Amino acid sequence: MSVQMIIELREKEGVQPILQAIEAYKARLRSSIGRTKQQLRQFEERYNVETETFLQDMTAEDLDGGDLEYVEWAGEAKLLSGLEAELAELEHARYQLP
Repeated sequence: MSVQMIIELREKEGVQPILQAIEAYKARLRSSIGRTKQQLRQFEERYNVETETFLQDMTAEDLDGGDLEYVEWAGEAKLLSGLEAELAELEHARYQLP
């Protein structure tokens, strides 16, 4: 099921700053996605394992850093998923002007 975000702007005055704020937020999301992907690459390079494989097949005992490193890697993967989903929603949002 596909859900579309609709942002209804009730007044014409002040629309431009709102749209600029949304664009600035999307830029921050893109930046966060880039940083998160870099963190994931570091884990992947260290263990020579893709994140998807890590999530499916590995345990904390497989990592030099144990539980803490496992939580960090899994957390970065979950964070990336959330950031990408949020950006996708905003990228596909429809704006309704008065």
